[in-house]
Amino acid sequence: MNELFDLERVRTDVLEVAYRVAGDPQGWPCILNHGFPYDVECYSASIKPLTEAGARVYVPYLRGYGPTRFLSSTIVRSGEQAALAADLLQFMDALSIDRAVLGGFDWGGRAACIVAALWPQRVAALVSGNSYNIQNIPESTTPEAPEREAAYWYQYYFHCERGRRALLENRQGIARFLWRQWSPTWSFSDDTFKQTAHSFDNPDFVDVVVHSYRHRYGLVAGDPRVAHIETQLVTQPDITVPTIAIDGNVNGVMDATASHANQFVGMYEYRVFDNTGHNLPQEQPALWSQAICDAYAMSGNRGSTAT
Repeated sequence: MNELFDLERVRTDVLEVAYRVAGDPQGWPCILNHGFPYDVECYSASIKPLTEAGARVYVPYLRGYGPTRFLSSTIVRSGEQAALAADLLQFMDALSIDRAVLGGFDWGGRAACIVAALWPQRVAALVSGNSYNIQNIPESTTPEAPEREAAYWYQYYFHCERGRRALLENRQGIARFLWRQWSPTWSFSDDTFKQTAHSFDNPDFVDVVVHSYRHRYGLVAGDPRVAHIETQLVTQPDITVPTIAIDGNVNGVMDATASHANQFVGMYEYRVFDNTGHNLPQEQPALWSQAICDAYAMSGNRGSTAT
């Protein structure tokens, strides 16, 4: 991990969240959230330009990843979108961050989009990989084109016990294959993969991942603690905060998301990173950090320091 980072921990209602932090404690807060199957390393190369631009950067390990741990064995090992959003909001509360620039993709982008949609007063600006990431669970049984369905093979795999066992026994092999499939032009090294792969050894990784991919299709119940959030997401709420939405043009798992523009009703800009797959920040760290800085400028520099 980038030597500019310090590893810290903070408690929320359900987690002890491990997170990396860098930059001036009085700088404008920026929280970056990773996705599956990645971890905080995807932002390592973006940190220096962000701190040089005055940001105080926080990068939490999501539930089920790295050193982050649940506080009790009785807490549902949920990977649903509402739980990820609740984690992000409680992370901000625990650190007394009133307002921040949020950035993320995949699971982390989903959490950032939800907080931006439901608690816009907490979000100075948003940078979202693949645009509007909030799942429409009531519509999850609607089939897509065959080539799209084929790209989601891993989701359907995790619906069955065979897939769960495969993830349990070969989580690194599955993750490495997905990295290659989703980012076909990214020539990552073995060392780069290994820096992240240890995060999958978290004892709750498999349960959280499997729950995530089953819940989004309505196959398992959610965590009652966050049911009130899931209820609000059924309406597919608009995002009003200043937003930069980004796609890579060789994303092996998702189509371009320019059509999501109507979900953003505030200041909005759509960008495409050339020759880039799914892991936007790690494949294009300079472009990603510039997008974060540009979003902060769009906000009128209305971030806030921790209180």
